[in-house]
Amino acid sequence: MNYVTVEGLPAVGKSELLALLERFHPESVRVLPELVKEIVEREALDLFADRERLSAAIEAALPERRRRILEIVEQGFLCLEESHLGVHLAYSKILGDTGFAAAHDRLRDVLPTPDLYLRLELPVSGSVRRQAARGTPEYDIDDDALHAMLDELDRWHAKRSTPLVRLDADRPADAVVRDVVATLDLTYGARQGTLRNSFDVLLLLGRPASGKSEFIDFMRGLRPEERNERFHIAPFEVVDDFPILWERFVDDDIWEDLGRSRLHSVRCDGNYAVDDDGLWPFLIEKINRAAEPHLSTLDRRTLLVEFSRGGPNGYADALARMSPAILDRAAILYVSVSFEESWRRNVARYDAKKRDGILTHSVPREEMERTYGTDDWHAIAGAPHGTIDVAGQAIPYATMENEPESTDPAVLALRYAAALDPLHAAWRSKADRSIRSTRLG
Repeated sequence: MNYVTVEGLPAVGKSELLALLERFHPESVRVLPELVKEIVEREALDLFADRERLSAAIEAALPERRRRILEIVEQGFLCLEESHLGVHLAYSKILGDTGFAAAHDRLRDVLPTPDLYLRLELPVSGSVRRQAARGTPEYDIDDDALHAMLDELDRWHAKRSTPLVRLDADRPADAVVRDVVATLDLTYGARQGTLRNSFDVLLLLGRPASGKSEFIDFMRGLRPEERNERFHIAPFEVVDDFPILWERFVDDDIWEDLGRSRLHSVRCDGNYAVDDDGLWPFLIEKINRAAEPHLSTLDRRTLLVEFSRGGPNGYADALARMSPAILDRAAILYVSVSFEESWRRNVARYDAKKRDGILTHSVPREEMERTYGTDDWHAIAGAPHGTIDVAGQAIPYATMENEPESTDPAVLALRYAAALDPLHAAWRSKADRSIRSTRLG
């Protein structure tokens, strides 16, 4: 299961249960609060009187809710969402809100379909009693309305043949939690059924515009199972030093606006160039710190670390400064293009008329020649596949030729697989040796 929605009568304990699951299963679970309640509180709406405004706000919020659900699933977590549009439809019908009822069929497919609906069941009388105890009269619903709502909700589930599991919530808390944990197949400290056979850390290197971002976009577009099977990449996180570098450029703009000298960069051809080479080791240290929180979850996800370096010792110096905790779990994929091809693509992706920040960044020719005109990768990694020694560790690598440029998914899939298959085999062999060595020790 990847996406589960939890429903139940008011005050049954949905929010409290979900908060508890997220607290004790942080490696496995992410929780999305009830969308309707979130909107009511944010917009200061009256849940019962402002129905038209509420419907409009729900519709506006659905694309972002969809994005958040898919992002959580993509990252390898179980997404637990409190309530769903079917519940809101049931309340709308018994409240006479014909507007949302008319809009529901148009809106229901905006969100992904849950793998499971989990209902926490409580007698209506128990819900009324708990509502009074919690002291939030602005949300209270009486027993007649709740009976009618449950009838509507049951019809909604029956019409759609949803996978609905009912759990008795009128019991001691420990019993309810135990059954929910078992239903969701949660194990303390790890998630069951996670993807295996994948890289822990993949360092994605190459000149600017060599195709690193396109590689990431390609992998994001695959189903997790296909990506793991074909390319050995689990649900993944990305650490990229370019946004950090861009922030330093923006900081320099601010200093300049305040009448101070720029610290790290100069303006160049409508963009920026680095004039402080101390930034390069600084960025590696930032990568080390950004990667650290992800290293404890590598049994379920892959960490992609993306950066470019140039100069006679650019990659050698950068790799030597990387955290041993990263290197111990890493393989390297170098995306190889010539300097002139890098420059051509760099120019092609930059539209000065639409330039509005980092998403349309371009490295100026002056900076390209100074920083990336030479590249030490082929000096330290002479064969298409092999290992390089970094701080006493043998790191498996693959050099993937990425010319000529292609946007054909079939061509890219073959290109990526041809590099990643032997790279993963070498990385897996190193990891297995490390495990055996640890056990023998």
